[in-house]
Amino acid sequence: MRSLVLLLLVVLPGIAASSFSAYYLLPEWAALDASYKSYERMAKSPSSTMRDLFIAEAAENRHRINCFAEGVGVLLGGVIAAIGIHGMCALPKSRS
Repeated sequence: MRSLVLLLLVVLPGIAASSFSAYYLLPEWAALDASYKSYERMAKSPSSTMRDLFIAEAAENRHRINCFAEGVGVLLGGVIAAIGIHGMCALPKSRS
C-alpha cells in the first residue's frame, strides 16, 4: 500500500515534471542553436552595427536562460522521481 502511495504521489509526478520540461527544452534548444548561428553570422558581417549585435546577443542570452531553466526542471523532476523510487526500495518488507 505504501509503495502505491509513493508511486502515485512522488514517482509519477517526478517523471511527469521531467517529461514536461524536456518537451519544452528541445524546441528551445533548437531556437538557441539558430540564435547562436545568427549572432555568429552577424558578427562576421562587416555591415552589422553594434546595435544589431547587441540585439542578436540579447536574443541568444534569452534562449540560453530558457534552456537553463528547462534543464533545471528536467533535473529536478528526475531527482523527485529518484527519491520516490528510493523510498519504494527502502520500505520494509511486509510479512504475509
